[in-house]
Amino acid sequence: MKPVGALFFDLDDTLLDGSRRQESIVRTCEMIAANQPGLDAARVIEANAQIWPGYLQEVDEKWTLGALDTASVSLEAWRLTLGACGCGDESLARRASQIHLGLAVEARRLFDDVLELFAAAKRARVPLALITNGPSDIQRGKLRVHGLEHWFDVVVISGEVGIAKPNASVFDLAVNKLLVERENVWHVGDSLTTDVAGAKAAGLTAVWINRSGRVRRQDDPEPDCEIRSLSHLTSFLPVQL
Repeated sequence: MKPVGALFFDLDDTLLDGSRRQESIVRTCEMIAANQPGLDAARVIEANAQIWPGYLQEVDEKWTLGALDTASVSLEAWRLTLGACGCGDESLARRASQIHLGLAVEARRLFDDVLELFAAAKRARVPLALITNGPSDIQRGKLRVHGLEHWFDVVVISGEVGIAKPNASVFDLAVNKLLVERENVWHVGDSLTTDVAGAKAAGLTAVWINRSGRVRRQDDPEPDCEIRSLSHLTSFLPVQL
């Protein structure tokens, strides 16, 4: 592999732990059902699980590319969820959306290995960039809440630029802004289909962070490097004399 000249990172499930997402949904359902006679929390949870996958598939591209904002998507998801439970109360749908958006923020955690690597990269004078798919409002909010913005020399969000991973062009935006040689750029992400495939299409070194030890299928994109923790990258950073 080529020496590290710059590090690009995915955000969700690479830097931010989103494993508690379902907990925020369950808590929201329990909170709104508790004060609504005739509304059963278990039924709301079940309805949400049935509604959300199909609705997300319907709006995902527009949401990811910035044509829909998170508040609108969330509100409609809760309208549909409550409607499936026989409840058409608009004010309750708005309350559920507000509660869930707040709980979702609380549910996210920064992985323990992130800041140590960022600090080491800065000491080694390696520029950092973020390449993330998602709407501007929610992705910028995550960066603010977790104090990540100041670490990055470049931030590229699909909802702001109208291009999403695995399109190689989204990586090109960061490469061109940093004025680095792409052969020395390592992109780190948890998704084989968006991060690994996209980075390789852009001519970057693709690093798959596989925190849970998933088994890669034969037809999955093949990373240049597989790691279980970001701390494994520290040894690849250039030594400053």
